[in-house]
Amino acid sequence: MKLLRKRDNPEQKYTVAFMGYGPEYMNSVLELTYNYGVTNYDKGNGYAQIAIGTNDVYKTAEAIKLCGRKIIREPGPLPGINTKIVACLDPDGWKLAFVDNVDFLKELE
Repeated sequence: MKLLRKRDNPEQKYTVAFMGYGPEYMNSVLELTYNYGVTNYDKGNGYAQIAIGTNDVYKTAEAIKLCGRKIIREPGPLPGINTKIVACLDPDGWKLAFVDNVDFLKELE
């Protein structure tokens, strides 16, 4: 993902950054917020994961392991739909899933 735009709002004490794989009018975008002075967030029960497409879940898993991150679901197909995924925890303990691009497109057919 690339940083698409960033806006600092010192009066309201936050900064937002928008990340995506292309222009916002053509792609999904992730909005990240930094709140001044906040150093810790509690994980709420409404958060599941962020899913990101990948061309090879097995190579993605290798890269995750090389970076020292924890795999919480080994790469492979999900029962019932056969879409391959791998899931891990980011450095702050949030769940990320990497989904095979080709398999996901087949799900949409």
